[in-house]
Amino acid sequence: MKRGILGGTGMSVSEVALGTMMFGATGNPDHDESVRMIHRALDAGVNLVDTADVYSGGESEEIVGKALKGRRDEVVLATKFGWPAGGDPNRQGGSPRWIVRAVEDSLRRLGTDHIDLYQLHRPDPHTDVEETLGALSELVRSGKVRAIGSSCTPAELIVEAQWAAERRGHHRFRTEQPPYSLLLRGIESGVLPTAQRYGMGVLTYGPLGSGWLSGRADPSKGARAARGPATFDLSVPANRAKAEAVRRLTELAVEAGMPLSHLATAFVRAHPAVTSVLIGPRRPEHLDDLLRGAEAELTDDVLDRIDEIVPPGTNINPDDIYYTPPALADKRLRRA
Repeated sequence: MKRGILGGTGMSVSEVALGTMMFGATGNPDHDESVRMIHRALDAGVNLVDTADVYSGGESEEIVGKALKGRRDEVVLATKFGWPAGGDPNRQGGSPRWIVRAVEDSLRRLGTDHIDLYQLHRPDPHTDVEETLGALSELVRSGKVRAIGSSCTPAELIVEAQWAAERRGHHRFRTEQPPYSLLLRGIESGVLPTAQRYGMGVLTYGPLGSGWLSGRADPSKGARAARGPATFDLSVPANRAKAEAVRRLTELAVEAGMPLSHLATAFVRAHPAVTSVLIGPRRPEHLDDLLRGAEAELTDDVLDRIDEIVPPGTNINPDDIYYTPPALADKRLRRA
């Protein structure tokens, strides 16, 4: 499996990485099967494993920790913090108070003494980014964390964080983890060029569009669809537009001689800003299919035809982005 350097971290990572959101109670509750899947990915050449403290309430981190016993040195281990953990507003976000607690909890669940990449799960509008970077820099200096990154961050906040790090002499975010797929191309206009400008590694997630691009005859029957039925509600015009795009993309995949799932992941890997694409399988057969497509390459002709179906920089359904800037989400911020 091909590898690339993760931004300015010096860490070499596989072009396909394993996301473990689906391991645990909210996806696959079978720990032994999930551990076997992680081992299968490692044996296939995957060396980046990504999780988060909120995936199945920390259960995903525990599963990853079990799987990496005896194999920790083979893996670039990434996890995330900051997503709300319960109802306490002090158990979320990027405050130094929460960071020092969250990292210890993740280290314990993962069964390791260090995290290779520690990522802010979503921007925190309530904490000055200088405070967040200061606390994370202390973790880097202590050796508990090797590098820091962000996730789902708009281009303007990426720039703000980079400037804040330079101004205060903090360690800076070396990576960004945004959603990116054939159906969700908005990051091409701002986020990806900005990440390139600052030499950041990019780890994208959601290449199969929550199942729309899995190649299943009816993606609305999948496990993710059951948890988020609005994503597949065809009474929504944007979802009908997605369905039409998927129909045309499926025809294109057949012409290209590959499954739709392979076309989808190859498309994401083809962007020069993308370091690694995170796949998030729930079952072994899902993992095997995606690993078989890890080396698929798209010709310029196929990429041009994709642009005709879904224009560059287009999010067919903007509601598929799971982060809304506070200025749009809170009407009080738009009133005098």
